[in-house]
Amino acid sequence: MISSHPKADGMESPFAKIAVVGLGLIGGSVALAARHRWPALSIVGIDRPEVLARVAARLAAIETAADLDSVRGADLIVLSAPVPEILDMLGRLPGRADAGAIVTDVGSTKRAIVERAGRLAPTVTFVGGHPLAGAATSGFDSARPDLFDGRTWLLTPTPGCDPRPVERLCRFVSGLGACPRAIDAQAHDRLMAALSHLPQLAASMLMRVAGELAGPGGLDLAGAGLFDTTRLAASPPEVWSGICATNADHLGSALDQYIAALTSLRSALTDPARIHEAFTRAGEWRRRLEQALVSTPGPAEREPGTTRCASDRRGAGSQPEGC
Repeated sequence: MISSHPKADGMESPFAKIAVVGLGLIGGSVALAARHRWPALSIVGIDRPEVLARVAARLAAIETAADLDSVRGADLIVLSAPVPEILDMLGRLPGRADAGAIVTDVGSTKRAIVERAGRLAPTVTFVGGHPLAGAATSGFDSARPDLFDGRTWLLTPTPGCDPRPVERLCRFVSGLGACPRAIDAQAHDRLMAALSHLPQLAASMLMRVAGELAGPGGLDLAGAGLFDTTRLAASPPEVWSGICATNADHLGSALDQYIAALTSLRSALTDPARIHEAFTRAGEWRRRLEQALVSTPGPAEREPGTTRCASDRRGAGSQPEGC
């Protein structure tokens, strides 16, 4: 799926003013990308004073504030923080957000957030969101305007909601370079448990066990295999504690299956046929993953003025009509 770059085709911003609450990697990249695509767009960034000092040094063209009251006047409010903080922000938005404002988030789990958002005043419209983009490091210093280029941005509108705010948010997300796709919140959390949350826990515990077995003096003998496999182990724990707590059922089920597979492998260490079968099945799924991602070009491969979806395939539970 290739579409014209928003800046190249002159698409105007679907919002007059946006407020980005939380200027870490994702929120900072939203602000940077929005400023790059729409130089005249009014943007207010809200975060702690020490973060705002770094923002002002790099992105002087936006208004900054340290108080949630500063969301007033914004017709789009983007909540960009760990899941527990998003839940807290949602409880404090009524009375601060303008009537008619659209509120979205970038949380990695959706059910708890969508449920909490259902308690918002009826004058505020919420559409959950989750950009499937990231980096090896976190914080505003790692934010960049092209972070979302060609990446899928999942949206979780509530059933039966007014489609107009969803379509408006889709235009904004597309303008940031991403490819919006609608998915049910339950399906989102189930899929992310398998595709994102389980790999994170597996990589973290693998690094812990390997490190404790090898010790500091033995790690210098590690090769690229351990380094590449455990890249996710550098993720900040404060983010993942909230993700685990709000997706414990789906993640617990995924862990049970993973533990069962490891237990089966443990019992097969001296059985070449079973080891061969286990590796063969894993290799087949790996090849399917490679085929699924083959349409994702690197930034240098993309034609100027175009973006490409990170995935044109539709996961279970996604709506065929997308956005």
